[in-house]
Amino acid sequence: MKWVKIVVLTCLMVLLTSCFQDDNQNAELTISAASSLKDALVEIEGLYEEHTSTDIHFNFASSGTLSKQIQQGAPVDVFLSANLENFDELVKQNLILEEENKELLKNELVLITPTSSTIQSIEDLTKAEKIAIGTPETVPAGEYAKEALISLDLWDKVKEKIIFAKDVRQVLSYVETGNVSTGIVYQTDAVVTSEVMVVERFDASLHSPIVYPVGVLKASKNKEEAKHFYRFLQKKNVIDVFDKYGFHLVDKE
Repeated sequence: MKWVKIVVLTCLMVLLTSCFQDDNQNAELTISAASSLKDALVEIEGLYEEHTSTDIHFNFASSGTLSKQIQQGAPVDVFLSANLENFDELVKQNLILEEENKELLKNELVLITPTSSTIQSIEDLTKAEKIAIGTPETVPAGEYAKEALISLDLWDKVKEKIIFAKDVRQVLSYVETGNVSTGIVYQTDAVVTSEVMVVERFDASLHSPIVYPVGVLKASKNKEEAKHFYRFLQKKNVIDVFDKYGFHLVDKE
């Protein structure tokens, strides 16, 4: 019977070791965020890791794509959208905690070109060979761009020249590489590279407000950690990082 005792003791040790490891594993958070937030959030991740052992995993894409992923059951803890429409749809579907969501940041829309270009103003878009914008149906920046061009009575004049991109960072890449004459992106995208120049800002009255809401998902398996990260994003030193990358706080005039 001695061998039976040995087997039982071995099994107990394995079980206890497993439980000990599980109790001490770091929590993990998946943060789905609009592509335009990438540079700021990567820096913010470093600040967050100074105060917690939680592991952060970012999923960057267009807000429309991220919203669909969440609706289809993707395991997401916190969502930062580049527009209210995609976010509000999740709120209506009761997928985001009511008490843990808010409008956090604002942005601006700008026309950019390669550093050497004949495009000098928004009106010059009619002279451009190719114009890059995000796909309006899934990319908020593309939706805002289309709204602005319609408001300026330019959409019908330039729509045959438009190259649609999967997200705003692809628009930036097209302009950086000279594959298009010009593109429409957020101000925050333009400041992260020296390969493009801002030609002109679009007046905010030409398109829907560019607002970035943030919220904790009801399906999060790490709600307390997710809530902690949600609150961390609103701390002054974190807001200062967003400000450095060109974002503005919604509550701040």
